[in-house]
Amino acid sequence: MGQRTVSRKSVVPETEHLTTSSSEVSACWSLFQTEIGWCGLQGRDETVERFLMGLPRRSDLQQLIESESAGEGSFSANQFIEGNWYPELQERLQDYFQGAQVEFQDVKLKLIKMTPFQSRVIHALQQIGYGGQITYGELAEKAGSPRAARAVGTVMASNRIPILIPCHRVIASGGKLGGFSAPQGTSLKEHLLMLESRVQF
Repeated sequence: MGQRTVSRKSVVPETEHLTTSSSEVSACWSLFQTEIGWCGLQGRDETVERFLMGLPRRSDLQQLIESESAGEGSFSANQFIEGNWYPELQERLQDYFQGAQVEFQDVKLKLIKMTPFQSRVIHALQQIGYGGQITYGELAEKAGSPRAARAVGTVMASNRIPILIPCHRVIASGGKLGGFSAPQGTSLKEHLLMLESRVQF
């Protein structure tokens, strides 16, 4: 069978768009609902800087954004303004969470302050396509550091752009799930792997 066709009618269409002011080009936040809960995309132009997912309420997502931004020294109260950023990518993510086979390798990403090892790990991970899985040890080997499975786990835990950088496809040896730092934890990781495994090629 080919790629699954997904009706978009089941996705709640309500969308919120927020922008964090800066002296340069504004970094926009778009908040939108999906099958797994509220998600937020942040970026400039068509380059993604952050993706948050799986929050039960819009207010929970905005609180997380504010908490993260305050920790980075980039947020002050009432600094959000309305905007509309990258609606095409929002739609692709909504389709993905409904079970469609969607790839994101073409999306531009901004990766901040990465070591050469981290860059190699992320590059190797991006070669693992929809429905694929790889262990932490195998990914370490692909990145040229076969003894660095634990360090690979640290890179996955600090991933700021999940799904687009598919850290959910990295599992522990013996078929165990391993960790997942999204709000819903390993239950969401298991859900995503099962979602991808249902697509028939």
